[in-house]
Amino acid sequence: MLFNSFPFIFFLLLTFLFYYIPYFKRQQIYILIIASAIFYAYQNISLLILLCISLIINAATSYSVSYGNPLRQKTYVTIGVAVNIGILIFFKYVPLVARTFLKKDQPIADFLVTIPLPIGISFYTFHGISLLIDVFRNKAGEKKSIVPVSFITHLKNTCFYIIFFPQLIAGPIVKAHDFIPQIKEKSYSQIDWEFCFRHLVIGYFLKMVVADNLKEFTFQITYPYFLTYKSFDLLALLFGYSCQIFADFAGYSTIAIGLAGLFGYRLNINFNFPYSATSFKNFWQRWHISLSTFLMEYLYFPLGGNKYGKIRTYFNLFVVMTIGGLWHGASWSYLVWGFAHGVFLSIERFIFDYFKIKITTSCSTFYSLLVFLIVTLAWLLFRLEFNHALIYLELLFLKPSLSFNQEMFLYITIYSFPIVLYHWYASFKSSLKYLQWRNYEYIAFAILLFLIFFNSGFPGSFIYFQF
Repeated sequence: MLFNSFPFIFFLLLTFLFYYIPYFKRQQIYILIIASAIFYAYQNISLLILLCISLIINAATSYSVSYGNPLRQKTYVTIGVAVNIGILIFFKYVPLVARTFLKKDQPIADFLVTIPLPIGISFYTFHGISLLIDVFRNKAGEKKSIVPVSFITHLKNTCFYIIFFPQLIAGPIVKAHDFIPQIKEKSYSQIDWEFCFRHLVIGYFLKMVVADNLKEFTFQITYPYFLTYKSFDLLALLFGYSCQIFADFAGYSTIAIGLAGLFGYRLNINFNFPYSATSFKNFWQRWHISLSTFLMEYLYFPLGGNKYGKIRTYFNLFVVMTIGGLWHGASWSYLVWGFAHGVFLSIERFIFDYFKIKITTSCSTFYSLLVFLIVTLAWLLFRLEFNHALIYLELLFLKPSLSFNQEMFLYITIYSFPIVLYHWYASFKSSLKYLQWRNYEYIAFAILLFLIFFNSGFPGSFIYFQF
């Protein structure tokens, strides 16, 4: 069920109504679990089978870690994490391996390449891993336990944590130790309406006005459409796609944060003006924050982080970013994309450390622009197969031309402008506060609402649904 659809609006209003009826106050969690199951299985009820299996396994193993034989805690958490990773590998990456290494006329190959990819599997398996590791760390005395004594209560909490509909399909990735302590009865009077309104309006604007309009042109970045365009058009398409993917994913995450707020839950910010980043490291502190912090906490630090010398640090960066790239999709181009970002981070870290370079105000704008340009070029690997991306780059750099499609350039400029303005705001928001910007902010939100209702593009699914 798409956030930007009328069935979802009806679903949301109905869920909200039942959730806050005083008679059902003690059943709030069950209401959201049932509603989330309906949301997830709206177009395909069979999707619930694998999700339910995942929920039961994660609840059982995490409960065993907390209350089972103390000598077997590591065994339980290892089994649970391995099952989550196994589920993800089987449904997401086995078809890729089969297409790459098996002959098409083999019966096993015919079966493996047709394995369906359940929507949201990358996100709910990561939630399961977070639950298991957080429970294991809790037992090690790092934090207060998040597992109640009653298994039924723990099963309810686990189901709710993983299946909560705002973040179920495309994040943000929520860590168990951040979310589960929030699970309790909520009151209508506790809703922060301004917080929810801001996030919902901005999120829907980014998705429906910016991303959905840009996609009507950026589809031409795919093969073979781009073969007919000159270098200037290719550059415009690439810039438009860079703005689209940000608007699409940041829009989803921002809507999710607003929706969760309506039910009394806070999800962490997932995007913090990433195209204003002053370095590649800073970019990953701003882009898909929930993924980068997840990989840092559950992979980079356990690998040793930067504790064992520079060579080991570079190796850890390569491993984490490559896995992060492959997490995005079952294609070798995603692996290359992740590896490339590992290269960017390692080179940057080496240069900054070796030459003792610090980004000053005078050169930060230039370096920010360089980071944005390289990040934008790398988005080609999100949209194209690796060999097609090479052809695109060849046309872009080896066959320069100043002629361009004026209509396409105009529309891409118009619908990309809000993203430029959005990031400009990040650079000057302190000055705007000084000018008492909040006194006039309601005008901006009125304009956003007007554009949502009267200038939305043709509705499309969110880009990150495929991951």
